[in-house]
Amino acid sequence: MAAIGVHLGCTSACVAVYKDGRAHVVANDAGDRVTPAVVAYSENEEVVGLAAKQSRIRNISNTVMKVKQILGRSPGDVQVQKYITESKCPVIEKNGKFQYEIDTGEETKFVNPEDVVKLIFSKMKETAQSALGSDVSDVVITVPFDFGEKPKNALGEAAGAAGFNVLRLIHEPSAALLAYGIGQDSPTGKSNVLVYKLGGTSLSISVIEVNSGMYRVLATNTDDSIGGVYFTEALAHYLASEFQRSFKHDVRGNARAMMKLMNSADVAKHSLSTLGSANCFVDSLYDGLDFDCNVSRARFELICSPLFNKCIEVIRNLLEQVEFTSDDINKGVDESGANRFTILFPSGTPLPARRQHTLQAPGSISSVCLELYESIGKHSAKDENKFAQIILQDLDKKENGLHDILAVLTMKRDGSLHVTCTDQDTGKCEAITVEVAS
Repeated sequence: MAAIGVHLGCTSACVAVYKDGRAHVVANDAGDRVTPAVVAYSENEEVVGLAAKQSRIRNISNTVMKVKQILGRSPGDVQVQKYITESKCPVIEKNGKFQYEIDTGEETKFVNPEDVVKLIFSKMKETAQSALGSDVSDVVITVPFDFGEKPKNALGEAAGAAGFNVLRLIHEPSAALLAYGIGQDSPTGKSNVLVYKLGGTSLSISVIEVNSGMYRVLATNTDDSIGGVYFTEALAHYLASEFQRSFKHDVRGNARAMMKLMNSADVAKHSLSTLGSANCFVDSLYDGLDFDCNVSRARFELICSPLFNKCIEVIRNLLEQVEFTSDDINKGVDESGANRFTILFPSGTPLPARRQHTLQAPGSISSVCLELYESIGKHSAKDENKFAQIILQDLDKKENGLHDILAVLTMKRDGSLHVTCTDQDTGKCEAITVEVAS
């Protein structure tokens, strides 16, 4: 019987199976590869996932979110106190342990964080069994690099209560390298890899030395002020300002209205990963008024530009900490040094997906060619693997400096690929679309 991998984050969870030489993140019953790590309680049932997240508007005080932030933690933890203050579901401390206070109307019951995590793991088990068509019990679980022993033990116990046999807990950066086969296809040689994980509530980055298939963490850092929820909040506040501009009502102090905007902003944020614009519609947002607003990707990027800049700054700071430059990181650099190969869609990337990459070319040349390869392994970008190329011509030559070329690649669910290359100085642009072979 095959083992599966489960990742439980602060805001979402996913499950992966390993077959055909790579990790596959499987879809849940809603068709999504990511399941919200949210549990909602009512008088007669416990709801896990998307339905629980969507019902939080009317059942917020009985909806548990971000349980990972309190799991196995001690009462004196500063982050725990912050969590308790922000939690819409009341949290109490009893005999040194935390419990959620759930009021279903008929009675008040108390739920341990471990029981909440058990329900999320049970949902992941169901998802895996549905995908594989058979029962599964063996599991490998990812944990943050800075997870202490008590949170690890609590996580393992909750997984065991859900019917899992926990084979191992693996640090998230190492799990990412294993999932993409980094260091496994080239058992000899040494390289440095930067693992970048922008989660729901935090940004974690690590610099790892890969040497003969072994991993050694050189430096790691987690920033709790950056995460997916902060991008959602920024967009929700923009929508609130647009509503105020149209209807002269400021809803930013209205918790119910802001929760509706957060739900709408969250859906729009995901749509903007692959689409040029997204429509945000909220029925009866405030005082019976419906709200409809279209947000372009350019507008979203402008709204969130401080957060994007902060993400880059965190990388710079970590590289400085280990006295590295970007040239010291080689995930996908050809050994000859003649060309650089950058992996933009690693094997197993969930679709649809969008990536962007800035290329730099000598200012003395007037054309740049971007070649696209489909290959297995890090050093197999050969001519027979090339499936397309895009050429940007008639660039203005520079005596000093470099051409900055922005390449944006969008891969749809069917595997078709759209690529645009834009010279940042002149705005000259070329685009191609590669359809899936029939």
